Amino acid sequence: MENVERPWAALWSLVIGFFMILIDTTIVSVANPAIMRALGADINAVIWVTSAYLLAYAVPLLITGRLGDRFGPKNMYLGGLVVFTLASLWCGLSGSVGSLIAARVVQGLGASLMTPQTMAVITRIFPPERRGSAMAIWGSTAGVAMLVGPILGGVLVDGAGWEWVFFINVPVGVVGFLLAARLVPRLATHAHRFDWLGVVLSGVGMFLLVFGIQEGQTYSWGTISGPLTVWELIIAGVVVMALFVVWQWRNRAEPLVPLGLFRDRNFTLANVGITTVGFAVTSFGLPTIFYYQLVRGMTPTQSALMMIPLAVLSGALAPVGGKLVDRGYAKIMNIGGMLLFAFGLVLYAVLLTPDMPIWALLIPSAVVGLANAGLWGPLATLATRSLPPQLAGAGSGIYNTTRQIGAVLGSAAIAALIQARLAAEMPGGGQSGPAGDFAGAALPPMLHAPFSAAMGQSVLLPAAVVLVGFAVAFFFVKVPAAPKPAPAPKQPAPR
Repeated sequence: MENVERPWAALWSLVIGFFMILIDTTIVSVANPAIMRALGADINAVIWVTSAYLLAYAVPLLITGRLGDRFGPKNMYLGGLVVFTLASLWCGLSGSVGSLIAARVVQGLGASLMTPQTMAVITRIFPPERRGSAMAIWGSTAGVAMLVGPILGGVLVDGAGWEWVFFINVPVGVVGFLLAARLVPRLATHAHRFDWLGVVLSGVGMFLLVFGIQEGQTYSWGTISGPLTVWELIIAGVVVMALFVVWQWRNRAEPLVPLGLFRDRNFTLANVGITTVGFAVTSFGLPTIFYYQLVRGMTPTQSALMMIPLAVLSGALAPVGGKLVDRGYAKIMNIGGMLLFAFGLVLYAVLLTPDMPIWALLIPSAVVGLANAGLWGPLATLATRSLPPQLAGAGSGIYNTTRQIGAVLGSAAIAALIQARLAAEMPGGGQSGPAGDFAGAALPPMLHAPFSAAMGQSVLLPAAVVLVGFAVAFFFVKVPAAPKPAPAPKQPAPR
């Protein structure tokens, strides 16, 4: 740990930027129908507005973590914040879905520069006895963003237009830059050689996998162009990622991913756990938002308000969760959090029917909010507790990469599953849409039941993935309670 006078001030200034990044993964889901109408896009194109951001965010995380170790986390964070803010302006000015997707790629690159620096700074400036509380605040930012993002998105879409879900980032980015420039300390740097072959292999492999999963339904899981098929693309992605792992093992200089970190069981399992969480958090919102708006006739704001119990409980329980983590309960909290998360998603699947009372749908939202207290903070603490300072950036990069891999795959997989379930449930095999249906304010009453069934079935996918995280959580090594800081020596009374 490095001696810093005001670690909490530094944390809160970093949370502003991290909060803005996470908002941009949730705020767009509420604006999707408006973007489709305004830009004449179909559902697959508008899903890529999110998937392109997540992909550009995920692929560089391994190297941006190392860049923070080499050039300083503060410098990399501020540079990424500038890129993210300018790209947000570009997003709002886009006149076509292609331009918007390109801007979202640049925005994702800026987010990738910022994210690993936040976690690395926490690891380096907080002592073990206070790190659980700090990580709980860092993690609960995701839960609060799930409230503010959709609600703010709904208000902006209803009142000013979809462009303002991006324009709002500009003043926030300026304030975040000024605060971080003043409050985040400059930490010691460590020399590193960069594994450019590893960067290329990981980027190509991830793109092939995500593109194959995302576009599979569009091409009916058949031919894309010439002899190339969707499944060949996915298999090629798996092969390239396998080559990436082999190269990391054989690279004796300095691999992009120090595989030695995975000798720590908790670090390895935490990466698996956060992948399942990233998958579920990104994927379950899409079918529920479409259900609220197209079956129940809600406005974007009204549909976002259905997440109030989730986000309020996530934020309110974060300090309590942090204290429990510091007392050695990270493992049991994560077991409980994963189980509650899966239970909440199954409740959603059961309750998404055309005639379900609206108040009943607040129950699974509250259950998922309770679950969040056992997910973000405990997993981050388990992952980083034993990281050496010189590998804080690398470890943070790996952890955030696996989280984003889960998010990218969740976004791609839920889009494919929604289309498949609509084809199975809707009259005529869904041939009338879904693009045409989604572009309207609401579906005709005769389509409410099959559409609701398709959305409910889709939510079972993230529930199943979270159960994998639940099973993994039992294998964590229990982290002992952090030692209490020694009391300050008493000063002799003045005579």
